[in-house]
Amino acid sequence: MNIAEEANLDLVEISPDATPPVCKIMDYGKYKYEQGVKERENRKRQTTTEIKEMKFRLRIEENDYETKKRHIVKFLEDGHKVKVTVMMKGREQSRPEAGFRLLTRIAEDLADLVKTDTPPALYGRDITMVLQPVGASRK
Repeated sequence: MNIAEEANLDLVEISPDATPPVCKIMDYGKYKYEQGVKERENRKRQTTTEIKEMKFRLRIEENDYETKKRHIVKFLEDGHKVKVTVMMKGREQSRPEAGFRLLTRIAEDLADLVKTDTPPALYGRDITMVLQPVGASRK
């Protein structure tokens, strides 16, 4: 402590759990600043994955299908996962295989861009599937 006071610096405990505890003579303000810079850089490097959702109906026209497919491609290129949902109501619920066919068609059309993260599954009135980008560059 005397050496630190003579040098006009602080005695900082680096590893308190070690035996004996490890201390260092340094400028504590500068140390805290450098720690903050490192944390900010680490947070900047972290990427968050968002799950976007695209909803379809069973009786969808071809041009609407193509438009929604383009939106899915854009989401995938941005590095997001996409939850594709086929909503059914009324009599459509008695024939869920049509919804499974629609989801399979989407997966086949986008086979070069996606990997199926969660296969198609029936949840109440909806059939959902989660797609994730394959080899997409993170932004």
